[in-house]
Amino acid sequence: MSILTVQNVSIRYITGDFKEIGLKEYVLRRLRGCYLVEEFWADRHINFSLERGEMLGIIGSNGAGKSTLLKVISGIMEPTEGAVCREGTIAALLELASGFDGDLTVRENTYLRGAMLGYTRKFMDATYGQIIRFAELEAFQDRPFKQLSSGMKSRLAFSIASLVEPDILILDEVLSVGDGAFRAKSERKMKEIITGGATTILVSHSIQQILELCNKVLWLEKGKQIEFGEDIEGICKRYQQFLKTGKLKGIDSEITE
Repeated sequence: MSILTVQNVSIRYITGDFKEIGLKEYVLRRLRGCYLVEEFWADRHINFSLERGEMLGIIGSNGAGKSTLLKVISGIMEPTEGAVCREGTIAALLELASGFDGDLTVRENTYLRGAMLGYTRKFMDATYGQIIRFAELEAFQDRPFKQLSSGMKSRLAFSIASLVEPDILILDEVLSVGDGAFRAKSERKMKEIITGGATTILVSHSIQQILELCNKVLWLEKGKQIEFGEDIEGICKRYQQFLKTGKLKGIDSEITE
């Protein structure tokens, strides 16, 4: 039985409507006869399903609709069309460095982020040392968070978030944080979570990560589903060829232009 099913999901953005420009501007534009509404489909007719313990890699160039699809899968957004069926708990690591207070210390921010993720004070007290050691921030615990580098901030966020044991785990480029040594460590941590039975979705521009970690792959371009399946090597090879040439047999002109 599938733990996650995405059925004909489409996500539409509307620009220029009165919710965006405000009621006053809407009335003025209507009186002038220059009120226009434009539709933009970030994703269109996306379909796939995952079983427990599987790992899906999502590939595609910038603007392909990957991050928007993740927000719908995680429940942050509702699809304009279609449906997402989920079983069990879900955790999403989408924007690692967001949600911190720059004026608070690293220690204070660790507890703050933990509270935001639903961890109890008792749990945070018991795991705080583990979090800091994993993030390699022992010497920075009492410094203001704003003094950390972007890589250090992301390491802390990853360390806190990776404590969870979800049924479905969503990762958006989070395995690229930090230097080479920390990336290797974060990949090992993710493998532990996956081995524990979590169904995982990984968005990554690293084809090597997709090849090494995933057993299924979904290729998106300009919001359209190009391929989905277990032929990881074949799909990734065709995607890389598309990046070089901008053309691939079977992809329509809207994508290859």
